[in-house]
Amino acid sequence: MIESGNNAALSTRLLARNNKITLTSGLAPKYLQANLIILPSRFASDFLLLCHRNPVPCPLLASSRTPGSATALKSHLPGISDAAIASALDICTDVPLYMVYDDGKLVKSHCSDIAKEWTDDHVAFLIGCSYSFEAALTAAGLPPRHTVMGRNVPMYATNIPLCAAGVFTGGTYVVSMRPYRRADVEKVRELTRPYVSTHGEPVAWGWDAVERLGIKDINAPEFGDMPLDLDPADDEIIPVFWGAYVSDRCDGR
Repeated sequence: MIESGNNAALSTRLLARNNKITLTSGLAPKYLQANLIILPSRFASDFLLLCHRNPVPCPLLASSRTPGSATALKSHLPGISDAAIASALDICTDVPLYMVYDDGKLVKSHCSDIAKEWTDDHVAFLIGCSYSFEAALTAAGLPPRHTVMGRNVPMYATNIPLCAAGVFTGGTYVVSMRPYRRADVEKVRELTRPYVSTHGEPVAWGWDAVERLGIKDINAPEFGDMPLDLDPADDEIIPVFWGAYVSDRCDGR
């Protein structure tokens, strides 16, 4: 039996392992959160290069220490040891929900573990998640709307190209969106700017940014949950956009 003690990060992963949660927004606020991408080892070096060339949407925190390793990670954060990244980890069970793709096609959706899919040839990559800075926003009196409503953050495909790397070509940014009062945007930028390992400050904001980013419909995100009570005619509450990890999933299909 694994004892989590006062480690909120491990406690959260154990909840996921035991199928007690489906979303981690708002949990373990003093710890970095990560999104998980798993690839066959033949794509690992190209994906590593993709992350290095696109640090805003694809901030790499860690990867499997060796191909096939689901319990040991190599840190990619300066000054953070491999052991400090995550304790008592199991890549196959410690994410609330998994999406399984085969040759770019979704074959399994929202499964609770990938123990049967994992092989000795797989390499896991942990990409920084913007949930990591939401506690700072909340502490400053600027809680993201989706956390207040218990929903997932909306995310949109854009027209901003990713820098290509090996087989990963033709991809574009995906952005997450949190609405804020126009008067609060500078404070939001200031609070999230230090979180460079989890997307950092916004890449765009305002209703004009919707068109610049090539977003087709603010009320129809490609990923996450639909935003609520967001009106393009309202110039006081505006959309604020951050780079998002799902950029990686849209590239190299």
